[in-house]
Amino acid sequence: MRIVPFAASLLLAATSALAQYPTKPIKIIVPFAPGGNVDVTARVIAPALQEALGQPVIIENKPGAAGTIGADFVVRAPADGYTLLMGSNSTFSVAPALNPKNPYNPLKDFAPIASIASTPFILVVNPNAPMKTVAELVARAKPEPGKLTMASAGTGSSNHLVGEYFQDLAGVKFTHVPYKGSNPAISDLMGGQVDMHFDQVTSAGNQVVAGKLRALLVTSKERAPMLPNVPTAAEAGFPSFGPINVTGLIAPANTPPEIVAALNTAINKVLQQPGVREKYAGVGAVTTGGTPEQFAAYIAEDLARWTKVVKDANVKVD
Repeated sequence: MRIVPFAASLLLAATSALAQYPTKPIKIIVPFAPGGNVDVTARVIAPALQEALGQPVIIENKPGAAGTIGADFVVRAPADGYTLLMGSNSTFSVAPALNPKNPYNPLKDFAPIASIASTPFILVVNPNAPMKTVAELVARAKPEPGKLTMASAGTGSSNHLVGEYFQDLAGVKFTHVPYKGSNPAISDLMGGQVDMHFDQVTSAGNQVVAGKLRALLVTSKERAPMLPNVPTAAEAGFPSFGPINVTGLIAPANTPPEIVAALNTAINKVLQQPGVREKYAGVGAVTTGGTPEQFAAYIAEDLARWTKVVKDANVKVD
């Protein structure tokens, strides 16, 4: 009888576990309230990912602190592929760029798996607001700095920093009103409690189509297919204003490469399905995909981009 050394037996057991991954439900943490862009991204892909992996894929919302509470929860979770983060610019670049005391380092504490979708931002106001164009909004804001209010999904969220970036470009000052996610911000905007909101097309596009919000610009280079009457930032007079939001799946650092590869393969396979692509297109998003290395490179590039914006615009956390 051949005796297998203890260390070798552990290695064999670990290899066998990896080969069988996944063997139990996978939880995707959405670090924002239900209804926002990141939540929509997760809920579109989850059913197809569940089918591809053969295990339940559960969405759990952990909002707060512009996504950092949910992201930090995942960073501290076991690196076994069963607790993942639906990340976005808010969590992997904007919040770390804004806050020197951010609880995690996106370049060291994350194992990027794959980007999933990208979507432009839109500047939306209440349909009864007197501002019908960006020029009218700027003209109203300049004489009275701070009078107009700007909602966001939370201090340090991507739409907060996008709004700060716009103020710097336009030479205006809004009063920032943070919420715990885009959905409550949109609700108050529709109710007239705040004046404007920079949000993703996936979050606010349907309200614009339904006439519940008015969009003044979209940050993509071309007009958004679901909002063909909304001018681009360049058409509105701000050609250098073009931030795009990217969402993607992230695991804790030290997640075994075999698990990252298995998840990456499943995501890229799912993103090729016409039904999935149509669902994303229906909410104004474009599917992306790619390798873990490409997603990691994008995160590093985006972190550098927003760190520069924070410095140049002298943006401070409220």
